[in-house]
Amino acid sequence: MTTELSGIGWQKGLSSSRFAGMKATAKTVRPVPSLDITARVGAVDWTQAETDLDAQGCAVLRDLLTAGECSALAALYPDDAQFRSRIVMGRHGFGRGEYKYFAYPLPELIAELRPLLYARLQGVANRWNEAMSIAIRYPDRHEAFLKRCHDAGQTRPTPLLLQYEAGDYNCLHQDLYGEHVFPLQVAILLSEPGRDFEGGEFVLTEQRPRLQSRAEVVPLRQGDGVAFAVHHRPVQGTRGAYRVNLRHGVSRLRSGKRHTVGVIFHDAK
Repeated sequence: MTTELSGIGWQKGLSSSRFAGMKATAKTVRPVPSLDITARVGAVDWTQAETDLDAQGCAVLRDLLTAGECSALAALYPDDAQFRSRIVMGRHGFGRGEYKYFAYPLPELIAELRPLLYARLQGVANRWNEAMSIAIRYPDRHEAFLKRCHDAGQTRPTPLLLQYEAGDYNCLHQDLYGEHVFPLQVAILLSEPGRDFEGGEFVLTEQRPRLQSRAEVVPLRQGDGVAFAVHHRPVQGTRGAYRVNLRHGVSRLRSGKRHTVGVIFHDAK
């Protein structure tokens, strides 16, 4: 959320030995991505994704996670030991529902996905900043960007797991968390629409200067991700590029239960 008030060992038994004796910080956890997850990220049509991001500020990334991976991640939600904080949205005017921020070390699967996705989006982020005359540039490696965050006091992990039940929704917002913000993030749907829940669509709105706001509803299946702008993006006008402001949220869940994992690339103060 814009102001934070508030990882999962991939399966506790699988990750605990790997991280035994490590200090729980991002600097010490350097997972080697599995061939499977690397191949799935590589199989995304990134040319089309960049085109969609430029055109509408979001892009669907199909089949990032398997059904088994989705179910295993969602099943970890009740285990508070895996998380650093829990937010009940209704207490803060954020909507209805709740979410939890993962603790370092992140779950193995999320720790693998985060740098892989960053590497694919880093070029878009730099190109957008150049178009908007923003001097900030992002390094090739996610580890180097996290160091920038941590040197500025943004040391708390931001990947999160969200849970919605019937009647829940997420108000339009931006996930900023501090001075250093990577301009794109990814949300991955862990539940299957039509089977696990009804409603609960991902919604992105774009506030255009001197124009009415535009809404985009993004249909996702279980295991699909959506990459989208965190704050603003460039749009080409008759006098060059200008900035438009974006917010995202989730429409009201009509029935069932919905879980989503959010992969945010900057850490929080």
